[in-house]
Amino acid sequence: MSGDGQLSLLAPQVPVRRATPGQLRLVTWNVQHSAPQRARRQVAWLAERPEADVVVLTEVTDSAGGRALIRELADRGYQVIAPADTGGDYRVVLAAASGIDLHAVEHPVPVLPHRLVTARLRLGRRTVGVAGLYVPSRGPQERRNEAKRAFQDAVSAWLPRLREDLGDGPVVVAGDLNVLEPGHQPHYPIFGDWEYAFYRDFARAGLVDAFRALHPEAVEHSWYGRAGNGYRFDHAFIGARDLDRLQACHYLHQPRLGGLSDHAALAVVLTLDESRTAPAG
Repeated sequence: MSGDGQLSLLAPQVPVRRATPGQLRLVTWNVQHSAPQRARRQVAWLAERPEADVVVLTEVTDSAGGRALIRELADRGYQVIAPADTGGDYRVVLAAASGIDLHAVEHPVPVLPHRLVTARLRLGRRTVGVAGLYVPSRGPQERRNEAKRAFQDAVSAWLPRLREDLGDGPVVVAGDLNVLEPGHQPHYPIFGDWEYAFYRDFARAGLVDAFRALHPEAVEHSWYGRAGNGYRFDHAFIGARDLDRLQACHYLHQPRLGGLSDHAALAVVLTLDESRTAPAG
């Protein structure tokens, strides 16, 4: 992210949550522009999740609800990176538990830069690169998805240099992409080839859909429309060369069913040990 003042880095007041040694445990979740009270409940839920050493939160407001969420994370022991200049748009927040050294990394994406947050995380002797991503929704018809397409194109142009920015260690790109994988069940004809092409751009950059790698035949959805139709919008990608580090990737539906958000969360676990073990699922 270019320019001074784009990111604010908050240090925790009291270390509460400590990271699990030897693993990267990450949760990505669309928090549905929560107001302060719901934001506090969301962080309370995250703090109890064993996978939430690192969190990538999308659809965070630049208003009272977003500020409450950021402060609550810091109070519970998380370091927080949050774009400071959003122009009133939604943003991505990236946070890491105590025991992880979190360093914001500037990225070159010029379109809606607050919707992409990049960082290097030091966990013991291992450095991990993490990118949090929130692609705009399809938007009103009169704009013909201009913002979504422009942002996708800018991210696609950046993906091949991702390791240059995030380092040579394991990498995770996670968030709400607002696109579906090719072959999504059910098929929705409203999505265009340019949207499926964006999903494929991750593979072209050497990244793998972590959930699909472990669950090649599973039908899962992370968001449901008013008619009850399900969509797998929320994703996590890892480097293809790190597939043997992937221990788990699964959706957490409790917050969606419990009214904390209209999205399920997605959890990813990677081992950082040099002796790799088989995935747990």
